Amino acid sequence: MESATHTEGSGHPTAGTYLRVFAVLFVITVVEVGVFYVPAFKPLLAPVLLTLSAAKFALVVMFYMHLKQDSKFFTFVFGGPLLLASAVMIGLLFLFGVFVLGG
Repeated sequence: MESATHTEGSGHPTAGTYLRVFAVLFVITVVEVGVFYVPAFKPLLAPVLLTLSAAKFALVVMFYMHLKQDSKFFTFVFGGPLLLASAVMIGLLFLFGVFVLGG
């Protein structure tokens, strides 16, 4: 009969790991909301929010979707489009003048 708790060698995260990931996701969300309301971050709002969102995406797919334990192919399936979408978003931000360097 299988134990209710997972052993260290099973590779499956424990409940404590999920709670720590939840805490990190919660803190990132609080920082996102805070950044939105701080006027000093207005020039950097889009890149900061994109970076924080990418970090949250990575944590969710690694732990809650168990990508960390799956094949490396699935890392490419999720990571490749994320990188492509990030490049497109950054390009659009430059195109529409959100990133105005030096002025």
